[in-house]
Amino acid sequence: MHIAVCIKQVPDSAQIRVHPVTNTIMRQGVPAIVNPFDLFALEEALRIKDRTGARVTVLSMGPPQAEDALKKCISLGADDAILVTDKAFSGADTLATSYVLAAALRTLHEKQPLDLVFTGKQTIDGDTAQVGPGIAIRLGYQLLTYVSRIAKIDVQDSRIVVERRAEGGVQVLESRLPAVITMLEGTNTIRFADMPGMFTAARQQTQHWNREAIGITDLTQVGLKGSPTVVAQVFAPKPKAVRALRIEGETPAAMAEAFVDKLFTDYPQLEEALLEHLDQLAAQEQQS
Repeated sequence: MHIAVCIKQVPDSAQIRVHPVTNTIMRQGVPAIVNPFDLFALEEALRIKDRTGARVTVLSMGPPQAEDALKKCISLGADDAILVTDKAFSGADTLATSYVLAAALRTLHEKQPLDLVFTGKQTIDGDTAQVGPGIAIRLGYQLLTYVSRIAKIDVQDSRIVVERRAEGGVQVLESRLPAVITMLEGTNTIRFADMPGMFTAARQQTQHWNREAIGITDLTQVGLKGSPTVVAQVFAPKPKAVRALRIEGETPAAMAEAFVDKLFTDYPQLEEALLEHLDQLAAQEQQS
């Protein structure tokens, strides 16, 4: 079994600043990290490796310094690392990024057939959650998004059963392989790198693939030329100064009543919505 995990090196969002004049992100001096959501995807792939002996390849599109993120993944237990890097890919949006990653995965599949592709649900710098689905569409793979648990995987029959978080509950889905899975955050506990893993990461050479290596000849599909998305402005939200409201009462019940009165006074539509909901519940009880 062969599993690919797409990861991205991103700036640490806790330390990002926005330039007050140009309204652009100031990346100078901001440390780069592995996208946290991608680490949950990697951990899930490594757990499948622990159970089935699968081979795990980590793949990233980015500048040469993104090799550091791939080495971290090797130290955690991944087997191979591929950095897809080319100046032609600079400035790519999610459409162009999924085009390049799909081409790289197609090339990887030709070398060793892929069964699963993992990604995080989104990245902390873009927050679009579009690249994973874009890869699936371009490759023609089954798409399983917002997965919270891998319930069962049958290597021989090429089937997988997952639980995905949906509005109002959890869906249990069975799918054939190959498939693209986007993992939710908090679905597992990410392991720590051990000393042998760190030594392996230090010694192992990361493969570098450019546009020729993955068979891209049409440069209008990559980089800025292949990116219809235009970011007009980036800005930090202005802090709001809101005074706390003090609710007083002789008993907890009195304080709760005062709070509800204040809430309904400030938001009269909320009271109407609650009353309408109660009427609907009463009607349903009468029908049953």
